[in-house]
Amino acid sequence: MMPFDCYKTFLAMKSHFTKETFDYQKFGNKLSRITLKSFYKRKDRFYFESMVRKYPDKDIENFFVSNFVAGSDPQLVYMATIIKSGEKTYRDWQRKIQSLSYMFKNETLELFDDMKIDEVFNCSKGHPYILKNHLKGKTSLETMIICDKILGYRVNFDKKLDDVVWKSISMKMRKYSPFLNIDVFHYKKILKGLVLDTAR
Repeated sequence: MMPFDCYKTFLAMKSHFTKETFDYQKFGNKLSRITLKSFYKRKDRFYFESMVRKYPDKDIENFFVSNFVAGSDPQLVYMATIIKSGEKTYRDWQRKIQSLSYMFKNETLELFDDMKIDEVFNCSKGHPYILKNHLKGKTSLETMIICDKILGYRVNFDKKLDDVVWKSISMKMRKYSPFLNIDVFHYKKILKGLVLDTAR
């Protein structure tokens, strides 16, 4: 990847995570409005040059993904933010992905500790328990996505929760999900075991 391509990848990732209609999996970093001339006018172009020397292409994609999903609002992720704290954010994300099964087991164990599965996903009276836990920082976005892949609850929430908070999280889940390599059968076994254990 060339530095200009790295820059386009950053912009395409931002479009992916902030715009309903843009799909990075479909369009990649093909943004017609971006020119090489405009890139060379940027003061931060040297950061993109250092990134392509440091990371393989796939790692560059993951680097930007990790930064766009880390905060509460992907719209507020700028290159200045990434230059300042992007490396740490990426390292933290890598550790999380490497221990995803362990994290999922611990987080779902906490979710179902005193509640039945229907109660955890009940949104008839507003924000369900799983969403409240996510907002408190107790349930990661990754666990939210894995549970949705198993149970398919997000579509139901979309229909019943008409508020800005959920809409923002729902969009982030949809945009982030394709970048996660989830073995649904593996996590289904973990979840089934936990639910059976807590029911005893």
